[in-house]
Amino acid sequence: MNAGAQWLDQDVVVDKGLITSRSPKDLDAFIAKIVEEIEEGDHLDRRPKAA
Repeated sequence: MNAGAQWLDQDVVVDKGLITSRSPKDLDAFIAKIVEEIEEGDHLDRRPKAA
């Protein structure tokens, strides 16, 4: 936990379509994941449901 959030020690983490990485050192993995997600297209099941 860090500032109330769960922190994972991984190059890249995807959570409900949000792609994050730890630092600029992980840039290659981060960009590769962005490209992969864009190529997969829209993920309707990942969108939050309206209240």
